[in-house]
Amino acid sequence: MSIEAHQITVGGLRVDVVRKPIKNLHLGVYPPHGRVRVAAPLAVSDEAVRLAVVTRMGWIKRQREKFDAQSRQSARSYVSGESHYFLGQRYRLTLIEGTAAGRVHVRNSRSLDLYVRAGSDQAARERVFLGWYRREMRSRAEPLIEKWADKMDIPMPSWGVKRMKTKWGTCNIEARRIWLNLELIKKPPACLEYVIAHELVHFFERNHTERFVALLDNLLPNWRLVRDELNAEPLAHEDWDGSG
Repeated sequence: MSIEAHQITVGGLRVDVVRKPIKNLHLGVYPPHGRVRVAAPLAVSDEAVRLAVVTRMGWIKRQREKFDAQSRQSARSYVSGESHYFLGQRYRLTLIEGTAAGRVHVRNSRSLDLYVRAGSDQAARERVFLGWYRREMRSRAEPLIEKWADKMDIPMPSWGVKRMKTKWGTCNIEARRIWLNLELIKKPPACLEYVIAHELVHFFERNHTERFVALLDNLLPNWRLVRDELNAEPLAHEDWDGSG
């Protein structure tokens, strides 16, 4: 499939332009920073893309303002009193020092206990907490991947969890592998299922074409509602490198 990608500037706004063999032009604004992307048919000129962007500039600005207004977590120190999210719920953290091995315990619907060795620094506390996040993520993701692979009648793909700065999930079709963003463990459970279904549909359709949307509509009719809920959730602090 022939795909061309480059950037143009429209009224001071940087726009990613991707040309591919599709029938219609599609314009999107994506979290967390309001990146603007236009998918256009191969024959559509840059001037036509500029006109489409200018025509929808008011909508683009409203979308970007909405992302800017989202609540954003500050940098985490993993100390008592902090708020942390788990499965779409907000919890208050209590730091408990003196245990031999680090662990996290969900005490009730509002409280998380972080057990660490006495004198553990921030890096050690974070390591324990993110390790818990990762284990919880893997235990919830695997049965969902099995469920959707079976539903789509495809072999169980290889998969992994890592921290990603701009994507909820990615798919490598050639390697038959998907990656899931660790941040999904903070979101409502339906969000994780949506991302898994979305990435597995890419095994049938590489790009976000009309066929891709039709396949996802058939498999998960409410996916737009879940996607909107996912993008409305609080965003994480951004000063991590996304390396996993």
